[in-house]
Amino acid sequence: MTSPAPQEFTVTQATLDDWPVISGWAAAEGWNPGLSDGPAFFAQDPEGFFLGRIDGEPVSAISVVNYGTDYAFLGCYLVRPDLRGHGYGLTTWKTALAHAEERTVGLDGVVDQQDNYRRSGFELAHRTARYTGPAPAAEPPLGVRHAQPGDLDAITRYDGACTPADRPRFLAEWLTAPGHHTYVRHEGEHLTGYGVIRPGADCLRIGPLFADTPEDARALFAALTADHAGRQIAIDVPEPNEAGVEMVLAAGLTPSFETARMYTGPVREHAAERVFGIATLELG
Repeated sequence: MTSPAPQEFTVTQATLDDWPVISGWAAAEGWNPGLSDGPAFFAQDPEGFFLGRIDGEPVSAISVVNYGTDYAFLGCYLVRPDLRGHGYGLTTWKTALAHAEERTVGLDGVVDQQDNYRRSGFELAHRTARYTGPAPAAEPPLGVRHAQPGDLDAITRYDGACTPADRPRFLAEWLTAPGHHTYVRHEGEHLTGYGVIRPGADCLRIGPLFADTPEDARALFAALTADHAGRQIAIDVPEPNEAGVEMVLAAGLTPSFETARMYTGPVREHAAERVFGIATLELG
């Protein structure tokens, strides 16, 4: 099949109005995007989303979201199935990566694209598995409560200690988006973890789930699922966090999807051992 002439294909920045197209493609791939994810994604970097179009019709997508001056995260890399194999994805990729400039770029790569990412300079940091299944019955644990507006600063600091970059604009939207429920755990005045559960295309999604200890994580997990016993849930757990893997297996969840966290260079030190569930494969 002959590809359209180059001038017929263009890559431009996407807007929040384009999000239903991107999230619809992601849902068709079985990625189960959250129903209210879009505004939080665009809040972090409204210039970090791109669409490829042929005669104005969307055919490809990608995001390269900048966090500060040193780090960016690539996600939402999609090409309409009927138009794959024509180079539209690669052109979209190259255009969007320029947005990161000299930043280290991270991504969570699906299995069938990981060799391509290696050839583009990404190196494996660790694997992540999505665990799914019915939420277990649980009583709301002591020491965990719904987050309040006054918790935002503490959550933002805690989140920054667990990730390669600060993301305050993302969190301000993520923690309070429609359908998102955030829980925190404290020891005295000290925040020892937080978690979010939100509705997804196919099931409830948990993420992030960050905690000081396995005990904190289990308490937060119980709080997040207490009102949803029997409903399908999903959580993306980094493979190196053995306590996190044990937690979800003990809850009866099973692995259903695998990705690889990959980087093009060094990232700042962060408390990866506190990451029992990442926020989202699209933004890390």
